Amino acid sequence: MNYRELTRRLNHLNCVLDRQARGSHEIWINLHTGARTTIPNWGNRDLKPGTVSNILRDLGIAKKDFEGK
Repeated sequence: MNYRELTRRLNHLNCVLDRQARGSHEIWINLHTGARTTIPNWGNRDLKPGTVSNILRDLGIAKKDFEGK
C-alpha cells in the first residue's frame, strides 16, 4: 500500500493531515479520538505492512474498519 492509498482510506475514516513534520513525514490526527501519528509521505513507494499496522494502532483504527473502506 502506498501513501496515496493509505491517506485516501484514512480520510474516509475522519482522519486528517494536522501538519508537516520533518523531511517527508506528516502528522495525521483522528478527529474522533484525537490520536495522532506520523506518516511517511513517499508518494508511489509502498509502505511496509508493519508501518501501516503501527499507523492504524496509533490512530485507534481497527484493521477491519480500515480494510472495509
